[in-house]
Amino acid sequence: MSDLNENKNDEMLGLRTSDYYFDLPQELIAQDPLMQRENCRLLVLDKETGEVEHHIFKEIINYLEPGDCLVLNNTKVIPARLLGVKKDTGASVEILLLKRREADVWETLVKPGKKLKPGAVAVFGDGLLEAEILDVVEEGNRLVKFKYEGIWEEVLDKLGEMPLPPYITHKLQDRNMYQTVYAKYEGSAAAPTAGLHFTTQLLEDIQAKGVDLAYVTLHVGLGTFRPVKVDNVLEHHMHTEWYQVTQEAADKINRAKDTGHKVICVGTTSCRTIESAADENGRLHECSDNTSIFIYPGYKFKVLDRLITNFHLPESTLVMLVSALAGREHVLSAYEEAIKERYRFFSFGDAMFIK
Repeated sequence: MSDLNENKNDEMLGLRTSDYYFDLPQELIAQDPLMQRENCRLLVLDKETGEVEHHIFKEIINYLEPGDCLVLNNTKVIPARLLGVKKDTGASVEILLLKRREADVWETLVKPGKKLKPGAVAVFGDGLLEAEILDVVEEGNRLVKFKYEGIWEEVLDKLGEMPLPPYITHKLQDRNMYQTVYAKYEGSAAAPTAGLHFTTQLLEDIQAKGVDLAYVTLHVGLGTFRPVKVDNVLEHHMHTEWYQVTQEAADKINRAKDTGHKVICVGTTSCRTIESAADENGRLHECSDNTSIFIYPGYKFKVLDRLITNFHLPESTLVMLVSALAGREHVLSAYEEAIKERYRFFSFGDAMFIK
């Protein structure tokens, strides 16, 4: 009987949420971005051997070869956090925009939920914007219809705040610091943070070396960052996110694969985009769709070869994704090394390159 239990435990290793726990000192959670983006630290992890090296991020160029393809997510974060009051009582409320359903109807997160039931109305900016709760949908999210005069983007820009993750405890002075330098298409509730380390100059230098830059779009929702609440990884449900791959991006990625070069994704969102878009032969075509792809150990990558990423939360789907690429033990060992060397973690933290 004990042999059967041991076999079952071996099979479950890497499929339990607790297998991705590590103890992170609170002071290593980066609260502010570096002013010189490209000067953050870079831990390089060899996915085959588990060996690590320590560098500065701008040295990433030394790991990229002519003919390689760097894939970047050009989504733009919207000022999605709205702070206002309930119209009838004046009680403080918060609405976080997640996904546009139609013209002025959004799927949102609201606080406090018990005060914002269907029919409730919230106001923002002394009445510049009104929000009526239409319905309660999956996981308690609310469908909200907005009323305003003028242009939606201008109203939102005036009233909204950047939706920083809860572990960042103070307001960002410069909104652009939570935006990649190549952000183009608005729609994200969170930044694709691995891209925050690139400057325009560094990207130009990378291109000058003969590396192709392929831009894809995935509008980042909060589902990626939601905690995994089940112990069995297989039972976790990922939220859908919208993505688009242009023909130009598909051609560049396919060319790198065809010529024996590497496809390097900047961030887990770029990775999830191309892995969702690829056909069974690992080929990419022009497309747009919704994805709820969940990548964890055992997954066979169809396109991605290497990954530039940040250091992620314990027990998160993002740690599971990088473990699928480099192996759980290698990743947790590298994280242990990063903690020992006082690397900065999460959205505004340092970077990791899995080669």
